[in-house]
Amino acid sequence: MKRTYFVSGIDTDVGKTVATGMMCRYLQQRGIDWISVKMVQTGCDGFSEDLDRHRQIAGVGLFPEDSAGLTAPQIFSFPSSPLLAARLEGKTVDLRKISDSVRACAQAHDIVLVEGAGGLCVPLTDETLAIDFAASEGWPIILVANGRLGSINHILLSLEAARARNMELTGVVYNAFPATDPVIFADTEATVRHHLRQMGYRDVWTVISNLADNANPDFSSFFKP
Repeated sequence: MKRTYFVSGIDTDVGKTVATGMMCRYLQQRGIDWISVKMVQTGCDGFSEDLDRHRQIAGVGLFPEDSAGLTAPQIFSFPSSPLLAARLEGKTVDLRKISDSVRACAQAHDIVLVEGAGGLCVPLTDETLAIDFAASEGWPIILVANGRLGSINHILLSLEAARARNMELTGVVYNAFPATDPVIFADTEATVRHHLRQMGYRDVWTVISNLADNANPDFSSFFKP
């Protein structure tokens, strides 16, 4: 079972890093060979905080690929979209370097989780959105969402964008932390799951909560052999 997945979200700060870390922990606990990659890291200097968080949640140390720079191939200091962060340093996001790095990781590991930056349609270059790059690489999407007021719109737009590009949806990670209005949270789930089925996507849905709750979400439907 060798596969690369694109973990993206409906917005920034929706919980992609924690969700990715939880999936890494799930795989680690089951003896599945995995590695995670932070496709583009902004707001950091010389290292990827998100990548460190994956390792911490999974309870593992650094990989050889971390030291080789393969798991964080593009890092920029300004906390913004990759396009702007790179431009402020007089650079452009090197898509070839990202692709080559992920492929090298995929050759050495069975599952690669590639965490994006921001939402699906964040610009990487003037011509390429994150979702377009993921589609060109053939990566199925794991979408991280939440149940805050307004999320229905963001989730459905993200699903429509994926469907327009004929992308496979592996599943939706529904982030319950921090807690929001329970009525809106439940209605958002019911509404989106209804539209998932209407769109022809698999209704694969996993809820995650605060790490302090020692939650162990079931991602078995995401990573079937």
